[in-house]
Amino acid sequence: MRDYYNVKINIPGGIVSPGTLHEILSMAYEAKVRKVRFGSRQQLLMTVHYEDMRFLEQDLKKKQINYELNTERYPNIISSYCAEEVFRTGQWLSESEYHTVLDGFDYQPLLKVNLSDSSQSFTPFFTGNLNFIASEVPHFWYLYVRPRQTNLVFRWRELIYTNDISRLARCVEDAMLTEGHREEESLYRSVTGQRTFITQPATGEVELPDFTLPYYEGFNRYGPRTWLGLYRRDEQFSIRFLQEVCALCLKTRIGEICITPWKSLIIKGIEEKDRTLWSKVLGRHNINVRHAASELAWQTEDHTDEGTRLKNYVVRYFDKHDTRTFGLCFGVQTRPKSEVFGSVLVRKRPLLQIGQLSLFSVYDIYFTENFNPNSRTYYLFEKGLLRLHVPGQLERLCRRFSARSSMESREAIRFEGEEPVSTLPSGVLAHQCLHCFTVYDERFGDVLNDIPAGVSFDQLPDHYACPTCDAPKADLLLVELGNAMEEV
Repeated sequence: MRDYYNVKINIPGGIVSPGTLHEILSMAYEAKVRKVRFGSRQQLLMTVHYEDMRFLEQDLKKKQINYELNTERYPNIISSYCAEEVFRTGQWLSESEYHTVLDGFDYQPLLKVNLSDSSQSFTPFFTGNLNFIASEVPHFWYLYVRPRQTNLVFRWRELIYTNDISRLARCVEDAMLTEGHREEESLYRSVTGQRTFITQPATGEVELPDFTLPYYEGFNRYGPRTWLGLYRRDEQFSIRFLQEVCALCLKTRIGEICITPWKSLIIKGIEEKDRTLWSKVLGRHNINVRHAASELAWQTEDHTDEGTRLKNYVVRYFDKHDTRTFGLCFGVQTRPKSEVFGSVLVRKRPLLQIGQLSLFSVYDIYFTENFNPNSRTYYLFEKGLLRLHVPGQLERLCRRFSARSSMESREAIRFEGEEPVSTLPSGVLAHQCLHCFTVYDERFGDVLNDIPAGVSFDQLPDHYACPTCDAPKADLLLVELGNAMEEV
């Protein structure tokens, strides 16, 4: 008999109310669970001893909470909702629009469904089987279909209306899984033959932004409020800590907690007057924030520590050698047919296989086309590496990427006699935050901290903090403005 069960609870769209999460965590704690994780598809994961599982099952069924044991039959619906407001603004896609779509799913999809804003790069676009991406036309979405166990992606010939997404998704799922349609033309005919949907012609391909992973940890201001990103190096969150987080959300009238595909949490809408309360919760549970960006840009498989251990091993090497990873993200695959998101993929494989027994594992390193993690095309970089050699080869690949990016961003050659056009003042010194790259320029001051223009950095009080991430004054370093802007 299995000693432990892996329990998965889907959180549609990665959005959960503090009250619901607190209730689930309390049930888990009663079943002697002390730590939980969040999955790469924004789901809640926990490991439960078999003797306690029947009590947890009883509680979950009583509360009508869907769950799975040791299976992945029903993948979670993921969304870029966690990025709304904090990482992007200004498009027609709002938080209420996500809720409209998610509320339409009155069934558990068997296919992976992704809901994405086309202007963000925080969550993946094409890791699903049905990938809905907001178009430039308000309330209409592109659909990119990827049949199961393939890398073939094709665009649905029409834009789909928000209120029809769930209905069309169910029809496509039935056509693919029940009727066996996998080809683009036959699938389209099967779905639309006897049904009508509100659509518009899709005249072109979706335009996606270049990949840049925003820094998603710590306290960060947006407008008059603050959002908090929570990441754990071992990917495990104490239930007691999360219960306090939920309780404080309820106390301060925060209605939602967001789970990210990077196995972290984002809490939006923290009022300035409540900021101290949040700091105290972090302090009580010894929660560290402001890890290096190179550590945050990793995705590992669910229900295993092996990928996490390899990630930490490589991150220590990167830290020791001061390796630049800006613009890249990394995935670790230790099991066959598992899926992780990344522009660089580290894949483990057995050097020798005897039946079900794997001996002498080695690692292969791949990178995606143009180093875009949303690409489905992979190229081999190095093959058959021992674990000892993986960090050094990854650093080599990072250097290749940086050199390639440098070549692409070089200034255009000017004809003789042509005067250069300068858009940034040269030789201007300012102070830049080493965490979030916010610049303090005495010519403009700091509006958020009520610092008028003309106040030099030396004149700022010792308790001055970065207006974006609240890093201390000592963490704002002197840079030449042109170079600082280039780094951003």
